[in-house]
Amino acid sequence: MNFARLVDRRPELTPDEMVQAMTPPPRFESARFETYIPNPDEPSQAQAVRDCSGFVERVNAASAGGSWLRGIFGGKKKQAEGKRGLYLDGGFGVGKTHLLASLWHATEGLKSYGTFVEITNLVGALGFAETVRRLSEHRLLAIDEFELDDPGDTMLVTQLIAKLTDAGVHVAATSNTLPDKLGEGRFAAVDFLREIHAMSERFGVVRVDGPDYRHRGLPEAPPPTSDEELSRLAEATDGSTFDDFDALCGYLAGLHPSKYGRLVDDITAVHLSGVRAAPDQDVALRLVALADRLYDRAIPVRVSGEPLSALFTEEMLQGGYRKKYLRAISRLTALSRDLTRS
Repeated sequence: MNFARLVDRRPELTPDEMVQAMTPPPRFESARFETYIPNPDEPSQAQAVRDCSGFVERVNAASAGGSWLRGIFGGKKKQAEGKRGLYLDGGFGVGKTHLLASLWHATEGLKSYGTFVEITNLVGALGFAETVRRLSEHRLLAIDEFELDDPGDTMLVTQLIAKLTDAGVHVAATSNTLPDKLGEGRFAAVDFLREIHAMSERFGVVRVDGPDYRHRGLPEAPPPTSDEELSRLAEATDGSTFDDFDALCGYLAGLHPSKYGRLVDDITAVHLSGVRAAPDQDVALRLVALADRLYDRAIPVRVSGEPLSALFTEEMLQGGYRKKYLRAISRLTALSRDLTRS
């Protein structure tokens, strides 16, 4: 059978397309503060909505007020409400991305939204100075899935945030790690503590607690199918793709993660045969990035082989990237359940 395959796609993005694409992904196009449903058992969630709404009001007021209000809000106030940065910290599945997208939608004027890897790739494509020039014209930069995975990214992002906030740009970010703990367990973060702490001083931290909403009261993910059944289901699903898991992992190694979103654009469902645990950390992190882009676009997933919960080894789940891997499992499980219900 001739199936459409992800490995046959050749996604490309020009620098201008990267800038134009800096908006919330399709799943969060309609996200608003009013549509965020706080868990009544977690008061921090309702408080986070209030804190984000207040931050937006300050962003819009500072922009409308020009240099006079910029001077007020750009001073050395240590209170969270005086800082140009808002940092949503909490576990996966508590709605941080929904809040970030809502914040972006409520901000007036020029603004940009991207994942951490999309931001770093933009700098790689445009150059640091040109990225600063373009984004300095914006009122807000929203960064989803903020993480520092290596020393180069640490230096790059801290410098970018410093330049943008000094230019009057407000920055909002989500992460599973407090800003002064970024990089812990992944590289020699002690060598970069000054840079990390300098960056964290620019953010007011808003905690969002609670269980993973994607699985509250819902059944477990469906078990893997047989290869034959997977092939039949892929053939019956218009606009879907069918790939061998190992072949896809090999293909992703040669594709920059910033292109993973374009890779799965316009796909209705993804079918993967022979799923097994990622053989090493590099492969695992690419799978995390792919899972995030599939989730952004609400693209269902069906597999054969091992269950999606077995994508990452116990050793990986106990290491420095634990939160990333758990988020990927949570999102992929939700996507596999979506396809079963459809």
